Amino acid sequence: MTTRDKMIENNLGLVHSCAQKFKNRGVDYDDLFQAGCIGLVKAVDGFDESLGYVFSTYAVPAILGEIKRIFRDGGTVKVSRSLKERSRKICQEKQNLTDEYGREPTVTELAEYVGLSVYETSQLLLAFQPVVSLTATEDESGKQFDIPVESEEERINEKICLDECIADLCENDRKIIDLRYYKSKTQAVVAKELGMTQVQVSRREKKILKEIREKMSV
Repeated sequence: MTTRDKMIENNLGLVHSCAQKFKNRGVDYDDLFQAGCIGLVKAVDGFDESLGYVFSTYAVPAILGEIKRIFRDGGTVKVSRSLKERSRKICQEKQNLTDEYGREPTVTELAEYVGLSVYETSQLLLAFQPVVSLTATEDESGKQFDIPVESEEERINEKICLDECIADLCENDRKIIDLRYYKSKTQAVVAKELGMTQVQVSRREKKILKEIREKMSV
């Protein structure tokens, strides 16, 4: 297994965490997970460790972006005939493993079984899924429903609110947040730079985050 594949496999938990936020919104969880895997792979390929960022900080927006794309792209996705054929084959292999294991295999297990990367396997599985309409009608009432998706305006408002909460902090607390979440420093490094112990940084960080969450929830 390559370093790239290991990094993808080791961070699949991030995909699950992101996909959980969109459960029960009209799209199967498998579809959410597979789209998230595409975002994860893009993040792995674009991540530059030398910049000093924590990978999860870089990856989560990419994962969420691919998942949200499912809801934004209301039109039919065109899939080539060859891709459809490969997709059918891998879905058959998935069923074979399901029969063998007595449960559905994970994307990683399926990828190893068919000899493909996790990314390519996810793409092939996703290509076989039916399109979800954003204006699907209910069986009897004929009413349409909308899939709730966070708008760009909401995202901007949250960013403004967060910036205001951070600006209200005392200088030392702002430094803790800046070093931990904008410069991705460890608690040990932050403690050394601010003349604190790691325990003090940890306790203070938890208190700051709690205060910010409370302000943003008002």
